[in-house]
Amino acid sequence: MRRLFPLPAPPAPTPETGKAEVAAVGPVDRPWTPAELAEAYAYPAADDPVRAGRPGWLRANMVSSLDGAAHHEGRSQPLSGDADMRIFGVLRALADAVVVGAETVRKEGYRPARAREVFAARRAAAGQGPAPAIAVVTAGLELDFTLPLFTEPVVPTLVLTGGGAPADRVTAARAAGAEVLFAGEGVGVDPARVAGVLAERGHTRLLTEGGPRLLGQFAADDALDEMCLSLAPVVAVGGAPRIMNGPAVPVPERFALASVLEEDGFLFTRYRRS
Repeated sequence: MRRLFPLPAPPAPTPETGKAEVAAVGPVDRPWTPAELAEAYAYPAADDPVRAGRPGWLRANMVSSLDGAAHHEGRSQPLSGDADMRIFGVLRALADAVVVGAETVRKEGYRPARAREVFAARRAAAGQGPAPAIAVVTAGLELDFTLPLFTEPVVPTLVLTGGGAPADRVTAARAAGAEVLFAGEGVGVDPARVAGVLAERGHTRLLTEGGPRLLGQFAADDALDEMCLSLAPVVAVGGAPRIMNGPAVPVPERFALASVLEEDGFLFTRYRRS
């Protein structure tokens, strides 16, 4: 893996010669440790000015083909690769909660996030539990509560829904051990309220893995703080949606480029709200 942006600053002149030492400042391709990746993707500090007035920090992690497909035949795995999966694991390891839409849970066969020993000390120092909670966004709670996501989580799975959700499904979710949180007054979730509701549970470092419809709703409601986009060196064609599929915004919101990494032709970009 190599860093393409930002590059290190050129070496400063030495006091003895007044000239800069000759040094390679270009990208160096080498294996990165989990700790190095964790530093590269660290969440902004609570006092970072860009976080002012926001209850938490919601970053998205998505993969796209060169022609803009968010998945191939309903699943993102065909677009992924080894480096993409390593970054996927690091982003989960840094998060308090992983926010995901119910349809993505069903299509991707979501399982509980696992505790990873390599990140145990880092999570403990940050006051985090052994693994992030999975927070499923759903209106009708049409979920299979016998799946491992609900029966075998390291920490209880969260279900985010609206106050008007079907009472019998809310009862079934709670009976399965899930914690039901209400983030809206109607049947469904108000995306702008998700970060605040999760922050009340101590979850301020948030990661969403989509799908495209949920991510589009977050973006349209100005709830998205950061976009981690993996650009895969493949062409998928077909009718797959792009990574966001939601209502149009009056004026496109501009994000600032924070970093670009590369490995095996994949580009791993990171953009933050300006």
